[in-house]
Amino acid sequence: MSLPEVHLIGGTRPEAVKLAPVALAMRDAGLLTPVLVASGQHPAMVSQALAAFDLTPDVTLRVERGTGSQAELLTEMIRQLDALWAQRTPAAVLVQGDTTTSLAGALAAFWRRIPVVHLEAGLRSGDLDSPFPEEANRRLVAQVAALHLAPTPLAAMNLLDENIATADVLITGNTVVDATLAVAGRRLPFENPQVAAARTAAGGRRLVVVTAHRRESWGAPLDRILAAVRRLVERYADIDVILPSHPNPAVRAQVEAGLGGIERVTVTDPLPYPDLSRLLSEAYLVLTDSGGIQEEAPSFGVPALVLREVTERVESLHAGCALLVGSDTDLIVSEASALLDSRVRRDAMTAGGNPYGDGLAAARTAQATAALLGLAPAPSPMPTGISSATTATFGASF
Repeated sequence: MSLPEVHLIGGTRPEAVKLAPVALAMRDAGLLTPVLVASGQHPAMVSQALAAFDLTPDVTLRVERGTGSQAELLTEMIRQLDALWAQRTPAAVLVQGDTTTSLAGALAAFWRRIPVVHLEAGLRSGDLDSPFPEEANRRLVAQVAALHLAPTPLAAMNLLDENIATADVLITGNTVVDATLAVAGRRLPFENPQVAAARTAAGGRRLVVVTAHRRESWGAPLDRILAAVRRLVERYADIDVILPSHPNPAVRAQVEAGLGGIERVTVTDPLPYPDLSRLLSEAYLVLTDSGGIQEEAPSFGVPALVLREVTERVESLHAGCALLVGSDTDLIVSEASALLDSRVRRDAMTAGGNPYGDGLAAARTAQATAALLGLAPAPSPMPTGISSATTATFGASF
């Protein structure tokens, strides 16, 4: 007798990374059949990310892009998901986070009366314009989800404050912690030749990883961030900077104009996930506007300076492992210098471990989904007060 199918919908690399451990955990538990559905939003990057876990999409939608608008993308994905589920109806649909893919999957499933499981539920910035359109997307998904899997206690409280029933909320931790510890722990050789060469030539120099991919960082904010990086490289002869650039040609040109040709700075294409995870594990400091990297860096004891004006991932701010600096050149340089000047200050930032997970989020997600379908008891929530030692132990066993 075949097991009930659960369709895991992903369209971007972060979604694929966070869904991969769930697919593996469902497979290992033996209660459900995970079906990975690539929505067609960023198909090549989804396939690349899944390959790091020896996974491939089971279904790939072919989304035609004309105007490139969010409305066009959303409606086409809904149409194709609806057609898929008319022929192959799953027992549940799991969507991750707050992308256009997540919203399309949630709405298409809801309209077919398929239970929606929302992974990474409850993140809130409180501002519909930042991040845009993600803040609206995740609020809308919450209205139709049957099960809300919150990564942290604060995310769970956000859901309860919106009158989501307590019985429908579970604190799981974030599956990106499971993913990054497992991949980094394999210590795979770097795939990107520029990164491999830079790390070989680094000697004893400290690594600073910089990412600025969000749309709100483009333009003048990115110029200010690049100016800060230049000043740091000029001030500290013992640091190397690796900056994976956004693939957008205009953004890449802006990055090259700001940092191209500067000694000890390596600008690359977007990196395979194993390369990025290994870089994080070797970094002294991270400057980033990425929500995922905010969640991953504390697992390696690496502090993050967050290049955003607001962040919905405030747990890292409260825990002290991240600091909000925006795109203010002077503030970035000042705070980075304080950490580069003092190893004690740097290590103190992440002494409390990772507030986002203990490496068991995927197992909780698999069991909670099975429980929703009446196939298993509900799992216990993630305990609070996770230490970095505990995280490393669980992550290595994934």
